[in-house]
Amino acid sequence: MRHKLALLLLALCVQAGAQQIAIWPDGAPGSAQRRNEAEKVDNVYISNVHAPSLTVVRANPRHANGAAVIVVPGGGHRMLVFQNEGMVAAKSLNRVGVTAFVLKYRLARDPGSSYSIENDAAADLRRAVRWVRAHAAEYGVDPHRLGVMGFSAGGELVSLVADNPEPAPAPQLDAVDKLSARPDFQVLVYPGPLGSPGKAVQNAPPAFIVAGSNDKCCMPPALALYQQLIGAGVSAELHLYADTDHAFNMGQRSERLSDVHWPDRLHDWLSDSGWLIPHDGQIPQGVPSPAP
Repeated sequence: MRHKLALLLLALCVQAGAQQIAIWPDGAPGSAQRRNEAEKVDNVYISNVHAPSLTVVRANPRHANGAAVIVVPGGGHRMLVFQNEGMVAAKSLNRVGVTAFVLKYRLARDPGSSYSIENDAAADLRRAVRWVRAHAAEYGVDPHRLGVMGFSAGGELVSLVADNPEPAPAPQLDAVDKLSARPDFQVLVYPGPLGSPGKAVQNAPPAFIVAGSNDKCCMPPALALYQQLIGAGVSAELHLYADTDHAFNMGQRSERLSDVHWPDRLHDWLSDSGWLIPHDGQIPQGVPSPAP
């Protein structure tokens, strides 16, 4: 059964025009003893990740605009909600011309895991940002219009990378490691509390934040981070939906019209902020440049 589910997930990726690529040249640091273990698939949820990767979901060339987003699924750091918070989000972004890269990262709370959230999982996202920038020309994307979008636990990783200082640099593995790991914009979908409050919000990228008002776990950090970003002069937009709890995904798990249409508000924000418009390799006007 597990083998059949793995094949189903692979088929879904193929249907989406997806390509899976390992992001570490010789395997993720600290994963040597387990990197050859197969991922586990349970009802299209993925766990036992030891070889972090990006699944590339390209926008249709007819309307691809060069913007790119790394999608970071949630799952409590025990598993990845790879379909509903990964591939579905990627296809939604494709509709507005954005090429998506869905991240499989190491899971610190998977039974038997020796990884940490702050070091290993966050390192996977930083490496993913650098990797996409290094290969931007291959996928027709602009390295200066690269965002990160995280759900729940994935939102924690986004905040750790976008709103907090990077740990002391490790030895560089290759040329990819020389590039910046700071995303140009961030999208946090019912983000968990790790990473908030941010410790480096003065240099944080513009943010779009969404959560349910009834979400006891993740509405408070979403609201707190928004207030902190605004206080630091960072452009940010917040949507809190009434009578809505956690894990409404891309709206497909709710019967509330406002929840169903929240991705439209994200698309509006991306457009209003200039991320969907080519700028000849330059950061959109009015968006602060990252600190050197």
